[in-house]
Amino acid sequence: MSFDKLGLSETLLRAVNEQGYDTPSPVQAKAIPLVLSGRDLMAAAQTGTGKTAAFTLPILQRLAKGSNPRPGHVRALVLTPTRELAAQVQASTANYGRHDRLSSAVVFGGVKINPQIAKLRRGIDVLVATPGRLLDLHGQGAVSFDDLEILVLDEADRMLDMGFIHDIRRIVKLLPQQRQTLMFSATFSKEIRELASGYLQNPAQVEVSPPNATADKVEQWVYPVDKQRKPALLSHLVRDNSWNQVLVFTRTKHGANRLSKQLEKDGISAAAIHGNKSQGARTRALENFKRGKLQALVATDIAARGLDIEQLPQVVNFELPNVAEDYVHRIGRTGRAGSAGHAYSLVCADEADNLKGIEQLIRKTLPREEVEGFEPQHAVPEGKVSGANRRNANKRPSGENNQRRRSRDRRANSQNAGGRRADGNRNSRRSRRPSAA
Repeated sequence: MSFDKLGLSETLLRAVNEQGYDTPSPVQAKAIPLVLSGRDLMAAAQTGTGKTAAFTLPILQRLAKGSNPRPGHVRALVLTPTRELAAQVQASTANYGRHDRLSSAVVFGGVKINPQIAKLRRGIDVLVATPGRLLDLHGQGAVSFDDLEILVLDEADRMLDMGFIHDIRRIVKLLPQQRQTLMFSATFSKEIRELASGYLQNPAQVEVSPPNATADKVEQWVYPVDKQRKPALLSHLVRDNSWNQVLVFTRTKHGANRLSKQLEKDGISAAAIHGNKSQGARTRALENFKRGKLQALVATDIAARGLDIEQLPQVVNFELPNVAEDYVHRIGRTGRAGSAGHAYSLVCADEADNLKGIEQLIRKTLPREEVEGFEPQHAVPEGKVSGANRRNANKRPSGENNQRRRSRDRRANSQNAGGRRADGNRNSRRSRRPSAA
């Protein structure tokens, strides 16, 4: 199927072609006609499959048929959880809407509010915003929603999670009852679906992958390691594999700062990105990472939402997330738009329950591999694998490096020779991968 079969206008088709696209992704093919028809929509698709264009294109077409916005008013509102995602969505909106002369703007915290107020005074067709700054602007009388036609919640699972739900409720109360509401996200838990049902009227539902699925082309791997040895193992992997670009996830802002400083001490160019960083610092770090000036970008989950880095080769979970669904979002930063990617998780024994929850969510047992010199004293329990998943779990990432092969061969040779470890124990430790079915 091509884009011209979806009912899009000639101007939008031209803009799509200028962006280098000719074939819609599955979520675009299913969602665009539904949004054009005026239906409310709940869409679940893996990160990196084109969700942004799936709602921006039909929204622009619908708005192009109406009148210009009144001063201080907004016709379509897109809410996002992070500044980076907001900026990305607005950039896509501007690119696709250039031939229809539709106006768009983005507002978020961490920058001066007065320039944003000045933009809103002129009236905006599509406003992309983070909830906190939007409420500030409304409180100052800078924006009115009386003429709002369309509401979009992007990354809706996180938008409606406990950290955002109160702001979302306040915003929704300000909006007209008669509107089109769209929700797009990589994941939708049962609880989030129930909560979202209060905002949508008889919505169409689109799922282009199993619930909470991870991208097929992202190969996933677990490295068991003791907690205190994680920084050294990460530096070892970056150097040994000659990784020039790796996105690293931590649970906390403090942990991101500490890890980036440790990587710098180890001779690896790195920067941290999280909510306590100024917008300027976050933008500089992201741009330097995209341009190859940084080898490692260390991020928290919220800060990483919306990071769109073309052909990012690998991500590393320095710490597993507390919420299993966040694992799907994390590894979705690689393997985007059908390209191959690799996701590595450094897991200590304390994270066994987190790992179990992730494997249950994605319905797959992740293969384990110990790295020589970093074998844990406290083992990470093996996962339970069944049938087809067991075969998937034993599939080694295509990017396996020579060091891991040498490590495995040396262990095997030592066992055959009856060799002993320095502590007097027989060198019988094997790679902790599930055995073949």
